[in-house]
Amino acid sequence: MRFLADMGVANATVAALRELVHDVVHAREAGYQTLLDAEILAHARSQTRIVLTFDLDFGDLLAAAGESLPSVVLLRTHNQRAESVTPRVLDVAARFVRELETGALIVVEDARVRLRRLPLR
Repeated sequence: MRFLADMGVANATVAALRELVHDVVHAREAGYQTLLDAEILAHARSQTRIVLTFDLDFGDLLAAAGESLPSVVLLRTHNQRAESVTPRVLDVAARFVRELETGALIVVEDARVRLRRLPLR
């Protein structure tokens, strides 16, 4: 799968995804650190990438756009350290392949994972 990791996503998480042969670009590597969230979403859409983020704004942007892509994995865990987040991201990438490829908002919380198919209504 192809991912675009937003600024808050740790390099260790990016590295773990790359080890599993995922194509991952970090926003910092791409020079996107000053872009608005809507612009990051547009880049992800044009590059067919799944956005990994801690930023709640992406859910609102998806709802407003009414688009079926890109998928977004929204990380809403209390512990945002890579040791805690990385296994959760790897689990979502393995369990929700079809959903992520066809358009979904996946919210990863401490006790559960919620899936909403795109477009959001």
